Amino acid sequence: MVRTARERRLRFVTQTGFFLLFLVAPPLDLFRLDLEAGHFFFLGVPWTLGFDPWLAGAISTETAVLRLVVRGFLPVLGVVGLFLFVSWRWGRLYCGWLCPHFAVVEVINDLMEVARGAPTLWESPASRRRGSLVGALFLGVGVAGFALVWAVALLTYLLPPLEVYGNLLNGTLTRNQGLFLGVATLVLALDFALARHLFCRFGCAVGFFQSLAWMANRRALVVGFDRRLAEACVSCPQAACERVCPMRLVPRGGRRRLATCTQCSRCLRACALVQPPGRDPPLTWRVAGEGSFPSRSKG
Repeated sequence: MVRTARERRLRFVTQTGFFLLFLVAPPLDLFRLDLEAGHFFFLGVPWTLGFDPWLAGAISTETAVLRLVVRGFLPVLGVVGLFLFVSWRWGRLYCGWLCPHFAVVEVINDLMEVARGAPTLWESPASRRRGSLVGALFLGVGVAGFALVWAVALLTYLLPPLEVYGNLLNGTLTRNQGLFLGVATLVLALDFALARHLFCRFGCAVGFFQSLAWMANRRALVVGFDRRLAEACVSCPQAACERVCPMRLVPRGGRRRLATCTQCSRCLRACALVQPPGRDPPLTWRVAGEGSFPSRSKG
């Protein structure tokens, strides 16, 4: 219980911090692709493959190839390798603890829960209570607001941020800029309102490769279900662990049904909260492949 509460606070900090980083990275030139300049910016300096001196005849082909390897292949391989190792060991940790899209997914889930008593439009409300008009208003503002923020942020990763924000504030967006923002905002609003879980589970390439790496490790971290305590699930109100899962998974369904689990630990916290004093929750972190759970007190 204490651990899941601590994880929740830590995850809020990491998600909020990374979302802010996602927004400020282009204006600070921490990372972005400038289509007008024709190269990346990384940590405030231009990041090129160093082909211009070779095209001008100032360096040899061997030197140009070496620059390509050092500036291109090695950084990409290093980042991808580290990313896949973390995924192999701990699963979709990036999704659950950092991803700015998944952070929005959870916020929209909570807003929709308040507005209609269910985290999605496709699920029946948990109770017969009437929907909240104020909640619906906040939901609409949240969906539209996050979609616009995301669209503007994406545009600043492609064009000079000062130009984008300046044109936006002054109402002088170019035709292409306005078209991009309009289409991107509409698509993202539809995603956030209707298909956010489906995108995270089936449409996101980053999440897909994390799941592949995690499934390849027979001793990866996983949400485990102690079947010896399964009787606790009989009296559980409205399947609390399933209700709070942002990905709409069944945490008790075994590892094969948790391939898209984001390791957010919300199901663990919900499971612990509904247990009577002195009774251990059936759900807990474990390492896949372990033969059985350690002995527990039944309470």
